[in-house]
Amino acid sequence: MDELAIHRDAIRDLLARYTYNGDRGRVAELAACFTEDGVLEYPGANPIGPEAIAASLSSGTRNPELKFVRHHITNPMIDIDGDTATARSYFTVHTNIGPDHSGTYDDRIVLTIDGWRLAHRRVRIDWQSDTSQFRPMVTR
Repeated sequence: MDELAIHRDAIRDLLARYTYNGDRGRVAELAACFTEDGVLEYPGANPIGPEAIAASLSSGTRNPELKFVRHHITNPMIDIDGDTATARSYFTVHTNIGPDHSGTYDDRIVLTIDGWRLAHRRVRIDWQSDTSQFRPMVTR
């Protein structure tokens, strides 16, 4: 396997680790996908660094009706330039109501001593169900 393919595979693994850990409520493991000064930009928040990201995702009250959540990432478009990369992916979130919301991830990723890490992730919501299990989010 050539070096570019190895890096693309490692970045896809990073995207999957973020998603699997988030869906299982393992916010510290999700936050570990970021660099020390990494940013998670999502509707209503902009925490910087793994500790702040974990705290932000753990704040607030969870909807007691939310019994199931799965993020599905599709079509990751990855561009690598040396030790930096960008990725853009679609995502759809399913909950116990079915399709709940969807949007895009716009990522800036860097190669660190610990492997590829998110330097900046912007979450944009394209659609949210009227019966969403999540708080209302600003959509495009």
